Amino acid sequence: MMNATIEKPELDLEAANRQLDKEKATELVKWAADTFGDGLVMSTSFGIQAAVMLHLVTQIVPDIPVIWIDTGYLPAETYRFAEKLTQKLELNLKVYQSPLSPARMEALHGRLWEENDVEALNRYDYIRKVEPMQRALEELRATAWLAGLRSDQTDYRQTLNRISKQGEIYKIYPILYWNSRDIYQYLTAHDLPYHPYFDLGYVTVGDWHSSRPLSAEDDRERDTRFGGLKQECGLHLPQTPEEAQSLDSSYL
Repeated sequence: MMNATIEKPELDLEAANRQLDKEKATELVKWAADTFGDGLVMSTSFGIQAAVMLHLVTQIVPDIPVIWIDTGYLPAETYRFAEKLTQKLELNLKVYQSPLSPARMEALHGRLWEENDVEALNRYDYIRKVEPMQRALEELRATAWLAGLRSDQTDYRQTLNRISKQGEIYKIYPILYWNSRDIYQYLTAHDLPYHPYFDLGYVTVGDWHSSRPLSAEDDRERDTRFGGLKQECGLHLPQTPEEAQSLDSSYL
């Protein structure tokens, strides 16, 4: 899918959102493919509902690079789920990891998720997630990034438009306005699986040490992540102080 030269179109974001805000998810993906061509990538966490975006996008752009950040701390079920979906959908999977192995990181920085501190969690997220993603986008020469964020997941995501920009990369959110019912109907219509942890009460799952099942006290899905200290891991807002304090390459 990659050419020697990838053009970087300049968009009028306000105009683009006015034009495309009400379009169906599939139409937004088609627009992104037509607009960004070989510069278009997508990301997946192989989380609870990952099959929706993976199927929706690859039906339109079958060979799109699919970036998966493997933190080294994912549940065994996630790795098996990823293998199943990769084969089922014939994904052009691009796996990226931190240059620090989990063992080396723990030796140098400790078990950061146990510190019950936002700065420690942000350091963890930078090492294991943000740096690998930044490297992936650079190496794949991405100009636009499709992501499966939904506005009902976090306070921050409620503020998003369907087309935005993160640094020099355009971000497109085809299912931003979908709800849980939309997700269920899509999965059912296309005979797609949930992550196995869905049957254990999880509505979102990341690393084994920072995810838990939904409880009656939770207002939103992402309350079940990061010990309740924050809602975002940093992949989608690495420059935002509230969610990504102390993101610095010196951690590596």
